[in-house]
Amino acid sequence: MRSAEPRDDNSQRVFATWRRRDRVVAMALLTATVLASCAVANAGGPPKKQLSANPSSLSFGNISVGNQATQTVTLTNTGNGSVRLSQVGVSGAGFSLGPFTVPQTLTAGQSARMTVVIAPTSGDSMTGSVTVVSDATNSPATVTLSGIGVSTTLQLSASPTSLSFSTVNVGSSSSQNVTLSNTGNSSVTISQVNTSGPGFSASGLTLPLTLAAGQGASLSVVFAPAATGSVTGSVSVVSNATNSPLTMALSGTGFVATFLLSASPTSLGFGNVAVGSSGTQAVMLTNGGNSSLAISQVNVSGAGFSASGLTLPLTLTAGQSTALSVQFAPQAGGGVTDSVSVVSSATNSPATISLSGSGVVTTFLLSANPTSLGFGNVAVGSSSTQTVMLTNSGSSSLPISQVHVSGAGFSASGLTLPLTLTAGQGTSLTTLFAPTTAGSVTGSVTVVSNATNSPATISLAGSGVQPIAHSATLSWTASTSVVAGYNVYRGTTFGGPYAKLNTSLVSTVSYTDSTVQAGLTYFYVATAVDSIGDESIFSNEVLATIPTP
Repeated sequence: MRSAEPRDDNSQRVFATWRRRDRVVAMALLTATVLASCAVANAGGPPKKQLSANPSSLSFGNISVGNQATQTVTLTNTGNGSVRLSQVGVSGAGFSLGPFTVPQTLTAGQSARMTVVIAPTSGDSMTGSVTVVSDATNSPATVTLSGIGVSTTLQLSASPTSLSFSTVNVGSSSSQNVTLSNTGNSSVTISQVNTSGPGFSASGLTLPLTLAAGQGASLSVVFAPAATGSVTGSVSVVSNATNSPLTMALSGTGFVATFLLSASPTSLGFGNVAVGSSGTQAVMLTNGGNSSLAISQVNVSGAGFSASGLTLPLTLTAGQSTALSVQFAPQAGGGVTDSVSVVSSATNSPATISLSGSGVVTTFLLSANPTSLGFGNVAVGSSSTQTVMLTNSGSSSLPISQVHVSGAGFSASGLTLPLTLTAGQGTSLTTLFAPTTAGSVTGSVTVVSNATNSPATISLAGSGVQPIAHSATLSWTASTSVVAGYNVYRGTTFGGPYAKLNTSLVSTVSYTDSTVQAGLTYFYVATAVDSIGDESIFSNEVLATIPTP
């Protein structure tokens, strides 16, 4: 047909359109014909009988010996005719079927449910099958079975395995919990819980109590001592577990509670505190009893005193301490006494700390000692120093800001300014006189501070004098031996050591020392030297004291 189709473009498009339509129609007719053919065939043939099992295999996993488990299989008629179930059988040790009626007929599409039971009698792997006999073409339908029998274990464990209640006050009680766990693979039934030992009891379980494998329960154990002293006991849990009875050791100590609060120190003396300032001291509060106590109040009476540092109410355990800060801030001059009262649950409450202090009106005074300095005669070109002690004789800290010096040749040193002196503190001021000309000089040192008597003034006086040239003339008796000359030696202490003064031998029996200084004492000796340079021993020693200007 394709070889006869027109080749012009217009005719080809028309023909192609007709062909597409023809193909659609032809396929529709073909489908209808096939369906009609199938219907005719089914109407004329025998019905199809087919039986399916879902699932086709069952795995039961691990099952404890003595227990059982069930699973369900659905049998379905998947054909178009009725299927008659005539027999159902199960193979394999430990496998069985639940109630299932045979014979029975399943119409097309109908289902029936069948229960399979596993009940292992020993620990081992198990296999089997279920066989369903019917008039279906695929009869018999088979479902494979598998499972593992696990030996039964009945085990009960406790955590913790022992309880220590430490110390519990007589008349009160303390409780702790024990977790009982079924650590086996089968149910465990607890039938009894017994306690021994004075003051011990247990509660929290409703008996009899059955715990499934892996299940736990909480047991509460209470210690309520009726007397002082150490006590031991036990909790015994009776069950059908192989390790019954399960026993937990108990221990505890009964004691009589004591509630004591001590303060250290029990008194505070603040001494003198300037009005407008403050002083702070600490008191250590300690729980000296064997039980916790609560501090509820801290009360302070008296002008200028206060307390801080505690967040109330405050609980102190046995032996625990805390610091209480007490402050004295006087608002007026004069002595003050007071107390701090600490209220608590202690039997010796309130604990009392006595307080004392004196308010001192602030004073700012600076004193100088001496208040005048006389340097006397000082040679021009030399210097002399003297010291003045500056003392804060007031009651408050005193800052020194400036030091001024007047008068030719006078100066002061020794202070790093600004300098603060606390009450009663002193410092040294060095004053120097170094005249550059001859004549009397006066001046002063003024010390500026915030003292009420500022500035403190130290008067100065001194005289510059021209230096006088001094010398010491020495003479000695000529040696009776033939000598080439003499050496002259000088020292500054009796008996030497000495230093030679002359650079060449002195040919005469006299020598003038022009290198002496005013106010010093010198010690001299001489020696004789012969022509070959041999030198005699030292002569007798003479001294010369050089006067001051």
